Amino acid sequence: MNGTTTIAEFRDAVLDPAKRRHYQLAWLSTVDHKRIAVLYMLTALFFFVVAGIEALFMRLQLAIPNNHFLQPDTFNQLFTMHGTTMIFLVVMPVVFGLANYVLPLQIGARDMAFPRLNAFGFWCVPLGGLLLHFSVLAGGAPAVGWFSYAPLSEMPYSSSPGVDYWAVALFVLGIGSISFAINTIATVISLRGPGMTMRRLPLFTWINFVNAFIIIFALPVLNANLAMILIDRQLQGDFFLPIGGGSPVLWQHIFWAFGHPEVYIMALPAFAIVSEIIPVFSRKPIFGYEFVAASSVAIAVLSLGVWGHHMFTVGMGRPLDVFFAISSMLIAIPTGVKVLNWTATMIGGRIRFQVPMLFCIAFLIQFLVAGLTGISHASVALDWQTKNSYFLAVGAIVFAVIGGLQYWFPKMSGRMLSERLGKWTFWLMVIGFNMTFVIQHFLGLLGMPRRVYTYPDLPHWGWMNMVSTIGVFFMSAAALILVWNLATSFFRGKVAGDNPWDAWTLEWATTSPPPHENFVALPPIRSRRPLWDLANPDRPDPIVGENSAAVTLPDHNKVGILSFILSEAGFFAALILAYLYFYARPQAGPGPKELDVPRTLVFSVCLFASSFTFWRAEIGLRRQRRATMLGWLALTILLGGIFLVGQVNEYWKLFQTGVDLSTNLFSTTFFTLTGFHGLHVLLGLIALLIFLWLAWEGDFASGRREAAFKSVGYYWHFVDVVWVFVLLTVYILPLVR
Repeated sequence: MNGTTTIAEFRDAVLDPAKRRHYQLAWLSTVDHKRIAVLYMLTALFFFVVAGIEALFMRLQLAIPNNHFLQPDTFNQLFTMHGTTMIFLVVMPVVFGLANYVLPLQIGARDMAFPRLNAFGFWCVPLGGLLLHFSVLAGGAPAVGWFSYAPLSEMPYSSSPGVDYWAVALFVLGIGSISFAINTIATVISLRGPGMTMRRLPLFTWINFVNAFIIIFALPVLNANLAMILIDRQLQGDFFLPIGGGSPVLWQHIFWAFGHPEVYIMALPAFAIVSEIIPVFSRKPIFGYEFVAASSVAIAVLSLGVWGHHMFTVGMGRPLDVFFAISSMLIAIPTGVKVLNWTATMIGGRIRFQVPMLFCIAFLIQFLVAGLTGISHASVALDWQTKNSYFLAVGAIVFAVIGGLQYWFPKMSGRMLSERLGKWTFWLMVIGFNMTFVIQHFLGLLGMPRRVYTYPDLPHWGWMNMVSTIGVFFMSAAALILVWNLATSFFRGKVAGDNPWDAWTLEWATTSPPPHENFVALPPIRSRRPLWDLANPDRPDPIVGENSAAVTLPDHNKVGILSFILSEAGFFAALILAYLYFYARPQAGPGPKELDVPRTLVFSVCLFASSFTFWRAEIGLRRQRRATMLGWLALTILLGGIFLVGQVNEYWKLFQTGVDLSTNLFSTTFFTLTGFHGLHVLLGLIALLIFLWLAWEGDFASGRREAAFKSVGYYWHFVDVVWVFVLLTVYILPLVR
C-alpha cells in the first residue's frame, strides 16, 4: 500500500479485475521508496522460504550418521544454494528494505535521492535470484560452496554451467547493492530536513549510512573477483588455475577481502535496529550516543583489514598471521562498546517487555555469545584446530531483523501485530536457534568437519546432529507463525495510530502508513529526539550542535557520482593488485616487452588532454556560450575516440603475433585490466555523445542539466586518472625494472 490506501481500498483493488491490473502495474513500476522497501522485504521473504527448504533437506541428511537420504553432489548443491541465498537474497534485501522505508522518514526527506536508481537496485535482486536458481534447470546448481573456492570452481573441476550462473547472479546482485549504497549516501548527505544535522541523525540512519560505505568498498572487490573467475571459465584465462600459473590463494584473498566486510554489511543494520528499539522500550535516551556512532565508524574501517583470519591455515607467513590476529582482536573493541551502551541504556530504565524489545534482548545475548566464539578465531593456534569444523561463530541477526519488523510494521501498514503470536514466534525462534546452532560448537570441538554430506557414527555425533535437526523444525514453526501474524494483522490487526510505541524519531511524526510525500509538515528539529521535545516542551533535550538554517546541503548528483567513482576505484584497485601479484612472479612467454610503449604514450596524451577539453566545455556551459561548449565537447569525444582506436589497434597487433587472453598469465591480466578500462571509456563516450546531442538540440538552455553534465565530467576525469595508474603499472614499471 502507499500512504493513502486504506484496507477497504486495498480489498477493492484486489477484487476488481480492472483495478487489480492497475494496482499490479503501479507496484511493478513504482519509484516510491516505501513501496520499493516492501518489495525488498517480500522478495526476501520468498527466498527465505526457498533457503529454509534447502536447509531443511540438509539437516534431514545430517540427522543420523551414514545417511544416504541425499547424494553427495545434491548435498553440495543445496549447501551452495542455501548459503548464497541466505546472504545475498534474504539478509541483505530485508535490511535494505527496512533502511529504504525508514531512513528517508527519519531524516525528513520525501524519498531517496535517486528514485529510479532505487527501483533499479531492487529489481537486481529478483533478477539475480532468478539467474542463481535457473542454474538448477540449466545443467545443475553450483556445488562449490557460497565462497566458491578456486580451483574447485574452475572449469576442469566444475564443468557444469552452475558456477557461471552463480557468478553472474552475484555480479548482478552486487551492482544492485552498490546502487542502494550510493542512494543511501546521497540521501543522507543531501536530503536531510531543516534542522537535521549529521550530529542529530538517529542511530538507525547513521549506522546504515556508515554501512553504505562498507558496501561501496567491499562489493566492487567481489565483482572484480567474479569477473576474473568468469574470464577463467569462459575465455580460458589463468587467474586461479595453477596449471597456467594462476593462484587459488589469490581467489581467497580477494574473496575474503569482500567476505568479512560482508559480515558487517549484514550485522551493522542489526546494530542499527537494536540501537533504535532499546531506548524506546527502556524509556530513556541511548547511553553514549557518540560512542555508538563512533564505534560504527571504527567497525567499518577495521572490517576492511581482518579478512586474513579466514586464511590462517593457508600459510601466509608469521607477519601476516600476526597482523590479522591483532586486527581481528581489535575489531572486538568497538563491537563491545555497543554491547555496553545497549546494556547501560536498559539499566535503570522502565523497560517494556513487548515483542520488539524481547527480540532485541535475545539478539543482545546471542550476539554476545557468538561474538565470544568469533574472537576465538583471532587466535591462530585455536583457529588451526577448529578450522573447517562446526565450531563456527553464528550470527544473531535474525532476532534483530524480526524485532525491526515487529517495531516498524505498524508504521508500514497502520495495523498492530498480534502480541500473542509475536511471543510464540519469539520463544520458538529462541529455542530452535539455540538447539540448531549452539550445539554445533560442541560438535566442532569434537572434531566434526562442516561441508560434509554424511559422517561416521562416532561418540556423541549422532544425537547432537539429531538435536540440531529438531531445532530447525522449531525455527520453521516460528517462521510460519510470523508470516501468519503479518498476513492476518495486515487485514484485521488493531489500528496502530501514528505513534503506537511513543517513540521519538521523525517517522512517527507522520501518519501510519505515511502519505506519498511522507510529511505534511515537519516538527522543529533541535535535538536527537524531536518528538520528545514536541511532547515535552517544558523539559526538552539539550540542543545538539548549531542551528542548521545556514547549512547548504551538497547537490545529490555530485554526491552520487562521487560515491559511484569510489566504488569503481575499488573495482580497478582489485584488478591492478591482481596484475601486480602475478607480475612479481615472471613466467615464460609473452610479457610487457610485447607492448608498444611509445605508441601507447601518444594515445594516452590524447586521453589526458580530453580532461582539459571537457573542463573547457564546462566553462562554456557555465557562461551560456553554446557554440564554445559544443566545440570543446566534440573535441573531448574525438580525443577519447582516438584513445580507444589506439587501444583496439594495440590489441589487433597482439592478436596478429598470437597473443590473446588465454596465451599466458600476463595476457590474461593485461587484457582484463585494459579491457575493463576501455569499456569504461566507451561508456563515457556514449554519455558524452548523448550530452552533445542534447546541447545541439538546445536542451542546456538556462543552465538545464548542468548538474548532470558535471557528474559525467567527474566520471570522465576518473577514467583518465585510472589510466594513469594502468599506464604506470603495465607500461612504465617494466621499463624501470
